[in-house]
Amino acid sequence: MTEIHKQYRLASTEEPTDEMLHELMEDVAAAARESSAKAEAEKMRLLSEAAHIISIKRSQRKQLILD
Repeated sequence: MTEIHKQYRLASTEEPTDEMLHELMEDVAAAARESSAKAEAEKMRLLSEAAHIISIKRSQRKQLILD
């Protein structure tokens, strides 16, 4: 949480200044980018794991056919 979050709460009865709004929006955008990057990394990890499992299963199936 940045200093701006400590100064202003969305439930506040006062309107935020343009500077406060700009900083709040930058914080939200940064959090969204971080969350998106983490989700993308997890997706790629899971896809890689699935590809590895499929590769193992195919190798096992080929081995059964050849035996």
